[in-house]
Amino acid sequence: MSDHDTTGTVFRRTDPQLGEFALRPADPAADGELLHAWVTHPKAAFWLMQGMTRVEVEREYAAIAAHPHHDAFIGLHDGRPAFLVERYDPAHVELKGLYEALPGDIGMHFLCAPTDTPLHGFTRAVITTVMAALFDDPEVRRVVVEPDVRNSAVHALNEAVGFEIVEKIAKPEKNAYLSICTRDQFLATQGATR
Repeated sequence: MSDHDTTGTVFRRTDPQLGEFALRPADPAADGELLHAWVTHPKAAFWLMQGMTRVEVEREYAAIAAHPHHDAFIGLHDGRPAFLVERYDPAHVELKGLYEALPGDIGMHFLCAPTDTPLHGFTRAVITTVMAALFDDPEVRRVVVEPDVRNSAVHALNEAVGFEIVEKIAKPEKNAYLSICTRDQFLATQGATR
């Protein structure tokens, strides 16, 4: 993902079934209401921001925006905000000291917006878009994630795009499955090899 364009789209991908997906940097103030609605929704329980006020959510995302090793992006589906992505350097954020980070590792979180009209295959298209965006950076060799051990839905999605669980780790806020996906593992799930 290019970091040069701070106002517009930093990545685009067309899904053959579901249309255009894109990422743009999150704006903590302008996107505050949207972010608050998404991260405090009951379906976002694993995001661990339940009960936060809009001001607290905006403050959290302002801190992410200012952090040298952490970014947040609003994901768009056909031009409309539909998901949230965080990208981080696991040697400095989230996993610091919990695993042996290698050059080219990148961490991520993603959250689909709550909806009353779910689209079949949408979440899989989102995680595929997120992975494609991360691997769009030639420096990225592996994507590292640390989902809650109880989040079986995300474990299945992670496996579908090439992640393998490495080990169970104890984080201060949760027990997690450290999972890693190399570029080749991701490409193999997309029917392509390097």
